[in-house]
Amino acid sequence: MSPLSITDTAFARLDAEGRLVNSVLKAPTKKADRYGFRGDIALKFPARLADEARPPEISSDQIIATAKAGEPTIEFLAGFLLSFDYLKLVAEVLGDLLSPTGKYFFFVDNIDISKKYVCEYGGATFHILPIDEATVYNELLELLYLEKGALKKLDTAGKTDAIADKAAGFSASFPKISFEDGVATMGPVRNLYENRPV
Repeated sequence: MSPLSITDTAFARLDAEGRLVNSVLKAPTKKADRYGFRGDIALKFPARLADEARPPEISSDQIIATAKAGEPTIEFLAGFLLSFDYLKLVAEVLGDLLSPTGKYFFFVDNIDISKKYVCEYGGATFHILPIDEATVYNELLELLYLEKGALKKLDTAGKTDAIADKAAGFSASFPKISFEDGVATMGPVRNLYENRPV
């Protein structure tokens, strides 16, 4: 039996479009028929000059996602968004790769730190959460009640399986927010590069 390839999964189009960047995992996980991706998803590319490959203008970073072989949609995806209104790009870029039954989480930099929402948009349901100076990985462990110590011995693929499995059973009664209301109430977009040494 040939090993599971990304072309057998819902990640195939994103990979072909060059959107799966900075990957630390892009391989089958420990679970049969499951493929995992950890890295960034490019949401918007700058205009290309000749053959120059430039970094994405907008991306969703710290992505942790899984898809099953032969299934048309991504079953689980979590990531960081600098701005709530980038959710529109997520819905446009991922489009038919999102499922009404998929579990999707975004930790958003410019929403009120005390708020958590559910936003139905583009045919999918997104859990929108603040990010509290931590990583998506750490925030997910806290949200899903996973012990960091229990995952310590696992490799990246094993950790991804553990998170995806726990996320599959996640349900929360966060207040619903429309995309338009989310955009209206979001804060300013932070410049990630200010205060950094040049």
